[in-house]
Amino acid sequence: METSKPPVTDVKIRSYRPDDHRRCRALWAELVESQRVLYDDPSLGGADPGAGFEEYMTRIDLSGVWVAEHAEEGVVGLVGLLLEGQVGEVEPIVVTRQMRGKGIGRALLERVAEEARQRRLRQLTVSPASRNLEAIRSLHAAGYTVLSKITLTFDTAGPTRGWRDGVELHGLRFRY
Repeated sequence: METSKPPVTDVKIRSYRPDDHRRCRALWAELVESQRVLYDDPSLGGADPGAGFEEYMTRIDLSGVWVAEHAEEGVVGLVGLLLEGQVGEVEPIVVTRQMRGKGIGRALLERVAEEARQRRLRQLTVSPASRNLEAIRSLHAAGYTVLSKITLTFDTAGPTRGWRDGVELHGLRFRY
């Protein structure tokens, strides 16, 4: 088990600025690369894993983007808020690998929660990948403890894609 790293005190959470683009695109690519490993699928995100950031920034439901700026390292984290009526969705939440475990993700989540409260949203949701146990544990620790939606998948390629057995919900077994 990895020991927890000391909290980072020289990080500021602020609104995204256009000059953050290059670093945020790199964070997006890092997120895609981790999903490729998680699902053993090098095709996720296409040939340019950072390209999805461009599309993300043009979403009509995108209501805000905040970054974590480290005094020495620059932008090391990113969080976005999507809106659908009175419900907000955290998408994405990413902290660069070398800065994880220092409270940066929690600070980003607190910032987006503050925004949701200011806007009087009814709920704030987040949908981590079912295999990303690190993210699920971090989100749970940050207060995301209500299971409000489940997305089930029928894999047309069959069980050979590498899904893992082991999740039980309401007495039913699922792969993840």
